[in-house]
Amino acid sequence: MKRPGGRVLVDALALNGTDTIFCVPGESYLAVLDALYDRRDDIRVITCRQEGGATFMAEAYGKLTGRPGVAFVTRGPGATNASIGVHTAFQDSTPLLLFIGQVDRDALGREAFQEVDFRAMFAPLAKAVIEIERGSRIPEILSRAFALAMSGRPGPVVISLPEDVLSEEIDIADAPAAPAAQAGADAAQMALLADHLRGAQRPIVIAGGSRWDAASCAQLQLFAERNVLPVACAYRRQDLFDNRHPLYAGDASLGIVPDLVQRFHDADLILAIGTRLGDITTGGYSYFDVPRPQQRLVHVHPDAGELGRVYQPDLAINAGVRAFAAAAATIAVDGSHRHEWAAAANRAYVADRAAGRTVERVDLRAVVLDLSERLPTDAIVTVGAGNFTTWVHRYFQFKQFGTALGPTSGAMGYGVPAGIAAKLRHPERTVVTFAGDGDFLMTGQELATAVRYGVALVILIVNNGMYATIRMHQERNYPGRVSSTDLTNPDFAALARAYGAHGERVATTAEFAPAFERAVASGGPAVLELDVDPDAITSRTSITALRAR
Repeated sequence: MKRPGGRVLVDALALNGTDTIFCVPGESYLAVLDALYDRRDDIRVITCRQEGGATFMAEAYGKLTGRPGVAFVTRGPGATNASIGVHTAFQDSTPLLLFIGQVDRDALGREAFQEVDFRAMFAPLAKAVIEIERGSRIPEILSRAFALAMSGRPGPVVISLPEDVLSEEIDIADAPAAPAAQAGADAAQMALLADHLRGAQRPIVIAGGSRWDAASCAQLQLFAERNVLPVACAYRRQDLFDNRHPLYAGDASLGIVPDLVQRFHDADLILAIGTRLGDITTGGYSYFDVPRPQQRLVHVHPDAGELGRVYQPDLAINAGVRAFAAAAATIAVDGSHRHEWAAAANRAYVADRAAGRTVERVDLRAVVLDLSERLPTDAIVTVGAGNFTTWVHRYFQFKQFGTALGPTSGAMGYGVPAGIAAKLRHPERTVVTFAGDGDFLMTGQELATAVRYGVALVILIVNNGMYATIRMHQERNYPGRVSSTDLTNPDFAALARAYGAHGERVATTAEFAPAFERAVASGGPAVLELDVDPDAITSRTSITALRAR
């Protein structure tokens, strides 16, 4: 039976398990919106206020599910706005499908209204960019896009939809759901890994990357316990290993525990699982020599192209993290001689978390420590980008998989859309978003989306009146010469109330706990504006100290 191309596409999305779509509507894909009307009981459509927010939400949804998050935007301005989410999905290795309305096929190449060459635009930002030239190929291309987004190193796939393809009547059968291909763990290589572990006196694991799940994280923990291995998490992957576990060594992040840096240098074996070993995780490629580290390196990654790309490993294992974790959990070598090495790593992490300065106004350290104890173990914490995140990384303890959402791409404005997506995916769980004042106003209009759909997340806006990360670098290099980093902010609590959300301003640390309880009890989206001391530029230093140096 003939169907419009838009309906064929929506049917393919449903067959591949898509249950939620994030969009900003556009006339270029009206046929898809019409088809979604008939699928409204199967596929939830979340209408966002800006395309960057929509793709951030889809990216966060992909992180939480391990399946491609899906976003629809219109051509031209819609696509350019959406590119920030594509870049984040690429750097974060998150499966994502971005569908973009396009001009009619007979107008392509003429610079028609809002026309962009999406193949050229997204080529460096996506795993693939596909323009559907014939409606009969929609099932084939959707199947390929889903498989490609999830296979190897996961990432974004961009699909361009000429408007006339979507309205064209097509007689074509649906394709079955696409499988995700991941490399398995080779038995011979696992035996070599066991040999490396037997000879190691000072090993350390760095866990990162994407497409983990609760089972593989549990297997990673079992592997670490059986072999007495301290485990560090890569940048913004802190939920891969229970931070309360005695083998946890901290996260290789901005504001890293100083002892962990030295431990990387002193290690005789680095086992990197899933992580690309990017610049933040490796301290700007300073913890390990490029291209050949002095430490023995075992690198596990689902994409063979990442193995040896920067660091030449002693043992390269091309395997998906789930397959590797299942195989690694069966390895058990005598690690009794490593007990003190592992215990010392954990002691340093615990001591660093206990340290810190008491500051005036709202003490972020006290706030994060309080939430770390107060929130349920399955609570989801999201962050955007900015120095405020250093308090979250240092003081919050993530207890289980699927509780940390943050952009390794360093994209400001990520936290609020990610929090909305997390609460939509898991309405039964507590969701808390940390956002800086500059960070919040990048995508703060999505608070209207939260209100519209009754998304009961709590947003903590850290208000220090500046772009603090840039100010930090400015004070290090040009102390006292403040330029372009001061901000004039609205009354965030009043702004939240204007949107229809709960809003309060918190002026002291003592006011935080009761305000947070009121925010949760409000039953809807809530904003707490935290009045923090601008001198406290990071969790480890102040502007005064930077200028003194």
